[in-house]
Order: sequence, then structure tokens, then C-alpha cells
Amino acid sequence: MARPLPNQTVARTSATSLRHFPGHSKPSLPLSAPALRKAAAALLLAAAVALPCAVLYRAAVLDAVQPVQVGWDRGPWWERGQPPPAVVVPEEDGDVDPAAADDLDSDDLKLEQVLQEASMDNKTIILTTLNAAWASSGSVIDLFIDSFRRGVRTSSLLRHLVIITFDWKAYKRCMKIHAYCFALATENVDFSQEKRFLTAGYLDMMWKRLDFLRLVLEKGYSFIFSDADITWFRNPFPHFYPDGDFQIACDHYVGNATDLGNIANGGFNYVRSNNQSIEFYKFWYSSRLRYPGYHDQDVFNFIKHDPYITDIGLKIKFLSTTYFGGICEPSRDLNKVCTMHANCCIGLQSKLHDLRVIMEDWRNYMSMPPSLKRFGALSWGGKRGYYIINFANFDAFS
Repeated sequence: MARPLPNQTVARTSATSLRHFPGHSKPSLPLSAPALRKAAAALLLAAAVALPCAVLYRAAVLDAVQPVQVGWDRGPWWERGQPPPAVVVPEEDGDVDPAAADDLDSDDLKLEQVLQEASMDNKTIILTTLNAAWASSGSVIDLFIDSFRRGVRTSSLLRHLVIITFDWKAYKRCMKIHAYCFALATENVDFSQEKRFLTAGYLDMMWKRLDFLRLVLEKGYSFIFSDADITWFRNPFPHFYPDGDFQIACDHYVGNATDLGNIANGGFNYVRSNNQSIEFYKFWYSSRLRYPGYHDQDVFNFIKHDPYITDIGLKIKFLSTTYFGGICEPSRDLNKVCTMHANCCIGLQSKLHDLRVIMEDWRNYMSMPPSLKRFGALSWGGKRGYYIINFANFDAFS
């Protein structure tokens, strides 16, 4: 160690001084006792302030990552003065159905919740079914919903519509366009593709639907079931019979609501929930085993003559095509028509074509002055030429 020069003094270091290491700044001057006390007090004050802040921050962060639980109020959203509930569908989900991992609520509870929300005061709802083939933008489901909005006093009925979906793509699409959707479990059966009439996939889907409707009746809900390829133009409730347990539209109506010679169409029916209708739906579903290879509509037309229907006391009414028409047998008066069904038309593209023609014709009818509407019975066809449908435009008939 080098000795100090004669006129240099070596500074003595105190217990609180910092040693001077190469590369570090020159050590500071020693602190006095009062300065040390002030520094200690400042440190204690900072700690007292920082500790509760850290606790609050931790609590806030933990709260932020908890899952949000959505409550179900007793009243529907439109009576609470609120917009329909918004549903966020994650884009990264792709085609993966997350329902398989959801063990928190049973499907039965979810169904009860959505039925309760959509129900009318008398526990009546409107139901339709949807798969991916009919769910794309501009396809059947959009035309179906648009008809409610363009009909006469039908837009409010959308508040009571529940869309039953057969696959995840259809469910995602439903949640984007409508308030009430229910995903029906299909047990590893793919119902997403278009099901051609009377193919095996079509038959499975129709019978799955029928068994689901029985479940709705058992829960105490009456319903109108409507295929999605039906356009709604007027409120149908005034044209239902007060004494009918099961009321069904027709491909061909013979003029008498109780005549079993009417050819029923299963795409539109009004059913009251009671012991008779529940037992009938069980009988109808089990009858698929007696008539293999037939769909629910054909089997109904077989079993409507069965004495068991009389034994259980079910009252069947057939709905007139004057009010509930279809391409098979259209309503002949646009001043009376409630619904128009794209039946007797096979294939998705044919149905879309015909539904668009029907909707365009309805818009032209609605644009007419009231005095002209009252002039006479305006039909989908005929000689008056009020921009009305020309049946030559239809793609396919059965």
C-alpha cells in the first residue's frame, strides 16, 4: 500500500460511511444523528402508505379475473326497458363446440331458462329449428326473421321465438341475430349439413325434433312450431280453434277442420300443453318403429286414424290453407294469409328462390294503397297482375 504524502491526511471512516470501491462514485459525507432519524421516519411513512395500496391492488386484480355470472331476472328484457342481451362469440373458437366441457349447468336447466324468458304470459312460445345449412347470412333463417318484421303485427312475436339449433355453427349464428337460442345435443350425430328430403339424416333430424317438442310440452309450455322456411305475414293466434289440443297446417285442406281426410303438414302446428297432447307426442314418436323409413309428417297421416287417438281424448284440428298456405296449396287471398310455407319444394337453392319471390311479392302487396287492397281478394296468382307471384317462377313442385 502506498504511503501518504507528507501534507495528506487519511480520512477516518465511520460505521455508517460507504466504502470507496474502484469504479464507484466518491463516498458521501457521513450523516449526522438527526438526519438519520429523519430518514428513518420517512421510510416508515412510505411503508405505511404503500402497504394498504398493495393490498387494494391485489384485491382489484383478483376480482378482475373472476368469471362473470349472468343472472336471470323474472321479467323478459323487453319489459325491463333494456336492449336484447348481447352475446359475445369468441372468434378463435372455430368450429369447436365448447358445450362438451361445460358441466356447470345441465341442458335441462338451460332449456328451462330460455323458455321462461321467451314465454308469453300464458306459457306459450314459438319454436323453430336450425342447422348450419340454413344458418348462413342471407339464407333461410334471415328470410324467416325478416318476414316477422315485414308482416302485419308480427314483429312483436319475435320476443317469444326460440331457435333450436342442431350444431355449433348454427348456434353461433343464432346468437348473433336473435335473443333466444338453445343448442340441442345430438349425441355425436352431424346435423350441420343440408338434409335432403327423406334421406336418413333428414329422418333422424325430424324425429329428434319431434321428441324435443314432447319435452317442451312436459315442461308445461304450449307452442307454435314453425319450420324456418315459412314466412309469417299476420298474427296466427286469432285463427286457432279454442277447443283444439293439436292444430296442424295442411298440404291439402278439404274444407272441414275436423275431417281426417285433410293431408297434414308437420311444418306448422299449434299444440296446447296438457295430458292429451303429451301422451299423443309419445305415441307419435314411438310409431316411427311401426313405419320405418317414413318421416314424422307421413307417420302422423297414418296414425291420425288410430283408435288410440280417440281413447286418449286428443282433439285434432286442421288449419285452413286460406290462412296457413304453402306452395302445395297457397292461400288465395293476400288480405287473409298468415303464413306461407315453401313446401312441395326440394333443395335449399329452390327454397331460397321461392322464399325470395314470396317476400318480394309481399312487399309489393304492402306498398299498395289500402283502397286497392280492399278492392277484392288479391291472390298469389291470377289475372289482376298486382306484381303477384307467377307460379311459373317456382323451381320445384312435388
